[in-house]
Amino acid sequence: MLDGRRATTHWRWADAFTARYPRVRLEPDVLFVDDGNVLTSAGSAAALDLCLHLVRRDHGAEIANAVSRRLVFAAHRDGGQRQFIERPVPSVPDDSLTPLLDWARERLDRPLTVADLAARAAMSPATLHRRFRDRLGTTPLAWLTAERVALACRLIERGERRLDLVARASGLGTAANLRAKMHRHTGLNPTAYRRRFGGG
Repeated sequence: MLDGRRATTHWRWADAFTARYPRVRLEPDVLFVDDGNVLTSAGSAAALDLCLHLVRRDHGAEIANAVSRRLVFAAHRDGGQRQFIERPVPSVPDDSLTPLLDWARERLDRPLTVADLAARAAMSPATLHRRFRDRLGTTPLAWLTAERVALACRLIERGERRLDLVARASGLGTAANLRAKMHRHTGLNPTAYRRRFGGG
């Protein structure tokens, strides 16, 4: 079934895979490969990336982003991203954090800080940091940045073309910072993201 087709697997098994299936066009470094009616991923976490890719492909970027937020998962990682990128792995969501997360999401256009989040949650910044690490697998600052990038992506998907407005509305400040953060989180700059996922 894979002979002559593009595919991937976990980097640890790449050499054994190539030796056993030499006719497969293996791409050992990427998270997943979409080769038409054959889709493969590099492992368990990459399988979630592939699932979100399918949701995005079949139902649109906004729905895929909503699903990723429900999963507390990175909004979008392109299949071509390297397998070796360090990314926090979320654990079981903590309902006690939900009001704080919702509060912050409603204020992403403002200059929120970790101290602001801690004050809202009535805990010290150190305690907040531990809670995020334990329950979400990331830091408050990393979570806040990821949410800002996700909002920026949604604005671009909906057709906003002025990057300075997107940057301000998402709390990323400047178009230059928007470009840098989007590229770091999605592997795409705003222009490439708009071309791939809509917004005209």
